[in-house]
Amino acid sequence: MKYRRYGTTGKQVSEIGFGAWQLGNKQDWAAMEDEEAVRLVHEALDLGVNFFDTAPNYGQGKSEVLLGKALERKRDKAVLNTKFGHSPEGTDYSAAQIRNSIERSLMRLQTDYVDSVLIHNPPFDHLDGKYGHYQVLEDLKAEGKILAYGVSVDSSREMLEVLEHARPGVMEVMFNIFYQETAQAFQAAKEKDVALIIKVPLDSGWLSGKYHGSSSFSGVRGRWSPEVIQTRAELVEQIRFLEDEQTTMTMAALRFILAYPEVTTIIPGVRNSAQLRENVAASDEALPEAALRQLQDLWEREIRFKSLGW
Repeated sequence: MKYRRYGTTGKQVSEIGFGAWQLGNKQDWAAMEDEEAVRLVHEALDLGVNFFDTAPNYGQGKSEVLLGKALERKRDKAVLNTKFGHSPEGTDYSAAQIRNSIERSLMRLQTDYVDSVLIHNPPFDHLDGKYGHYQVLEDLKAEGKILAYGVSVDSSREMLEVLEHARPGVMEVMFNIFYQETAQAFQAAKEKDVALIIKVPLDSGWLSGKYHGSSSFSGVRGRWSPEVIQTRAELVEQIRFLEDEQTTMTMAALRFILAYPEVTTIIPGVRNSAQLRENVAASDEALPEAALRQLQDLWEREIRFKSLGW
């Protein structure tokens, strides 16, 4: 496992992190037993993964609870990122709720601080700080309850708005082979020493190579129209060249992201040991430069102006 500097926190984080959306989530996937969730976190630590991403609404708070249980005697080995805005009770972005939300997260995580907190996909008009969010987060940082803060967003426009009006230490952004729009703001983030967490790195599973045009979806993935499914399936076939005996499409998709030096860590989801080890193996080698250029060209030529959603 390779490590990268986590912005201005002084921490080093594994370039392959652990997306904990699945832990305790019974709505979008088959339920994972609590013992298996804890075991997966411990296995991740053993494999060198030290970055864990969660949120109060993941599994209706259960994701944080399970992470807290797994890290009860291992807190010093982990870098924890959680969020604010969505909770088991619903969505509330009001600045007055930040402190309460974070303190409840700390209780669920069984810790007295988190390494970073993100405002979780807020409306655009919240990004310039006029509603007082950043001041509350600065206060919590001064109290030692958080080491850094930022936002989770989906576009370069949102990234640049935050960079202009705030002093974030970290951002979580959507970026993958099929969605490269946010790369336009990577350099601006680097210039301000902002750590970049990459979410949706496998395009919600499409970049694992396991889906095709006749695949059916339920839960959160039921949002895709037949047209979007067909378009994605055709794109997957165009990148089959990434696979060989030693390299799965998942590994190549993660290596594509790691080819960007501005990126700090990636948070693919994990449901079992095989997925975890496949994710971790992406850190072993770099994506060939020629493949990187081909994937960038594919985005510019065929994907950039299509509406695929996420």
